[in-house]
Amino acid sequence: MKAPITSIQVKQKALELGFHKVGIATVDTQDRSVSQRLQAWLALGYQADMEWMANPKRHDVRLVMPEVQSIICVALNYYTDHQRPEGQEYAKISRYGWGRDYHKVLHKKLKALANWLQEPGEGIQARYYADTGPIQEKVWAQRAGIGWIAKNGNVITREYGSWVFLGEILTNLDLTPDRPHTEHCGTCTRCMDACPTGAIAQPFVVDANRCIAYHTIENRAIELPDAIAPHLEGWVAGCDICQDVCPWNQRFAFISDVTEFQPYPANLAPKLADLAEISDKDCSQQFPASALRRIKPEMLRRNARTSLKASQ
Repeated sequence: MKAPITSIQVKQKALELGFHKVGIATVDTQDRSVSQRLQAWLALGYQADMEWMANPKRHDVRLVMPEVQSIICVALNYYTDHQRPEGQEYAKISRYGWGRDYHKVLHKKLKALANWLQEPGEGIQARYYADTGPIQEKVWAQRAGIGWIAKNGNVITREYGSWVFLGEILTNLDLTPDRPHTEHCGTCTRCMDACPTGAIAQPFVVDANRCIAYHTIENRAIELPDAIAPHLEGWVAGCDICQDVCPWNQRFAFISDVTEFQPYPANLAPKLADLAEISDKDCSQQFPASALRRIKPEMLRRNARTSLKASQ
């Protein structure tokens, strides 16, 4: 299909809508390397209990949209310069969850971009995702030139480090692709060295079974594993250790202009003791319109109790 609009116009519109980075990748019917790497990771059991990672659609994006020809990838910087207070009495929440739910912010912009793409005429397909579908968004972000997949599994951009949310639009438009981004971690191993649980099994390979972020967000068990519990270091919702020590983040973190990502006051310095006893009602009120709502109240209490025990 001949695109009624150009890649340049797509990028201009994305930037007008407030995205900080945009790139385009072509769906290559010949490249099986992505599927092979995912299959190898799954074979090692590194997905832990995240069964959705084995969805066949992750192996071939054409199973999501058979007619897809191009993937428009976007990134939104969410960094703010707020810092967590010192002291073992405080709970730590990952920066991604400090402000408004990023799904809501991204979806609003992605919907506007998708609608704009479809304006020229019938037959144009545009389906958008933001961590909400069986899409290997980091792989496509690297292919579209947004950034590169780092040793800690995050996408690092030259302009904002890894403090970015990713989104993508699958379309049957035949758009001119960007050059894939090259990898620039070099010999640095700071993320690997800093992880208290050794979750980065080897460069570019993360084992969710040993990841604090996985256990505080996804693990529904009544108690956290003995191999994880003593090493939470106060984290109750996600973990930013590997991002905090990354030289790219230390040098290029840039304060976001997205006001919705400014932290809710209660998210910066909650007390572990308070969260360990927080009621379901208070939990809902304290984290309104937040990505943290994925963490059930009983999980948040469990995480806080475990961190308290580890700090004693």
